[in-house]
Amino acid sequence: MLKIFNDFERRPGLLDRFDEVIKCYSATAVFADVQYRTGVMDSGIKPAFRAKVCGQAITVQLSKGDLVDPLKALEMGQSGDVIVVDAGGDRDTSVCGGLMGGLARNRGIRAMIVDGAGRDTDELEDINWPIWTRAITPRGTHTMFSQRKDELSVNVPIACGGVVVNPGDFVVADLMGVVVIPLDRAGEIVELAAEQAEREARTREGVQQGKTVEDLLREFGRI
Repeated sequence: MLKIFNDFERRPGLLDRFDEVIKCYSATAVFADVQYRTGVMDSGIKPAFRAKVCGQAITVQLSKGDLVDPLKALEMGQSGDVIVVDAGGDRDTSVCGGLMGGLARNRGIRAMIVDGAGRDTDELEDINWPIWTRAITPRGTHTMFSQRKDELSVNVPIACGGVVVNPGDFVVADLMGVVVIPLDRAGEIVELAAEQAEREARTREGVQQGKTVEDLLREFGRI
């Protein structure tokens, strides 16, 4: 496959704002709602253990049927990044494990999201470096035997979980799944999400106070 290694614009101030907003309950649901339900990855992509993360996407395109470890992404990744990998939905070959997670964490890379499989979940949970995948399997790639690790492209547009992900897009992931926020709308969307999270917090208070469905609809317009 064509090897392309690009970089993208990082927005640390905007990332700080995302970090603040995702402290809310059901962060992915909030971001999905304010994007009119768009940007939501296939529900088959789930976390290996309980986790919540956001970051800018460093994208990886692997060759279907010839998967290698995406080590080049580790070399290029920076603090605040989330690696997002199109592994062709392969459920039988892991492209991420514990040692890779440790290396990524050392660079400040926050997580990996794979349209494919991962492994070493016990180690990953112990070091608190989360992955979201379609499957978990002990079978790794051929990289450890072939030494080939450059059959991939980094920071090109990819499809992951049925969603187009461009380099630098923001990603929010939690126990429910993964939502992608385009970089060119990220500033607008994170503020809408902050407003939505605040409305939900006030609605939650109303529920605790014993207000009825009609009361809440009248006050907030939705449940």
